[in-house]
Amino acid sequence: MHGRVLNFRDAGPPSHSQTRFRKKAPKTNRTISTTRNGLIVAVLCALSISCWWVISEYRRDLGLAHERVSVGSVVQTPCGQIEYASSGDGPPVLVVHGAGGGFDQGMAFARPLIAQGFRVVAMSRFGYLRTPLPNDASAEAQADAHACLLDALKIARTAVVGASAGAPSSMQFALRHPKRCAALVLLVPAAYVPRESNGPSLNAPAMTQVLFDTALRFDFIYWSATRVARNALVRGLLATPPEVVEQADASERARVVDIVDQIMPISPRRRGLVNDGRVVSSLPRYELERIAAPTLLVSVADDLYGTYDAARYSAQHIPGARFAVYDEGGHVWVGHQDDVMSRIGSFLQSSSGGASAH
Repeated sequence: MHGRVLNFRDAGPPSHSQTRFRKKAPKTNRTISTTRNGLIVAVLCALSISCWWVISEYRRDLGLAHERVSVGSVVQTPCGQIEYASSGDGPPVLVVHGAGGGFDQGMAFARPLIAQGFRVVAMSRFGYLRTPLPNDASAEAQADAHACLLDALKIARTAVVGASAGAPSSMQFALRHPKRCAALVLLVPAAYVPRESNGPSLNAPAMTQVLFDTALRFDFIYWSATRVARNALVRGLLATPPEVVEQADASERARVVDIVDQIMPISPRRRGLVNDGRVVSSLPRYELERIAAPTLLVSVADDLYGTYDAARYSAQHIPGARFAVYDEGGHVWVGHQDDVMSRIGSFLQSSSGGASAH
């Protein structure tokens, strides 16, 4: 049986209901179009508000960061301009910051030492903040700059605490200016250790180079990463397993947040970061056996930069050196802040009695 074929010529005029239906269609289309346009406007408004909020937050945080690093002092020395800060009374302690730091990082780290009765002097190393990067920015030249700063401050002899990438110049200071080094503390040190097949002394988490080429190049990218990729920064820059931070108490988690945030602003630290990369990527073996100052080395077994091996090796070859090790806590010794600072303070009190001003 075949279907019917309709002849529209014979279909007659449309019914009243059909006519009514046809008249409604344009109104429905207009309603849909109006709704769609409204949604687009709402989304654009929301995006505009979000962008405005993000930019406002970024500008505020960047302004606070620049304000924080504006309080250092600057002194002209035979070794060039050096930025520093000094606080506290008592035996002097020169604090040498790690990568991504400056005098502000050194002072933040050393607050417990000030409370324990030391005078802390923290400088910005070559290329950081207001200390220029000279043509010779080697660890040896930086060690001589430490001595120039001490001369400017009329400090004859001091204990030295070198953390991470601050360790090479601290060790060189002990070697090149032995009479001025009352004691030496090397904390998670970037230092030489023999590796198989002449591999590099330090390791680097997989994300470190990516972050160095992106987040550590521009303030806004780094600031954004602190908001949306903090664990990547903790692992890739602080070389600390994020799960260790998550298991720590509130005060330690807050300390890690502060360390991450206080790397801002990036731009005035970039040249120092690049120089540190050059220095620590090809660390030579120093004459450890000639270091005469009482020495304490501290490291953590799960430091993702691998400083445990370097600290142990140095402790084995520096005469009379002490070695304190923690099983976990990463490169920023999470969970052990109070013990580490107490240990350093006790060591300095017993070892740096000869530290003095001119």
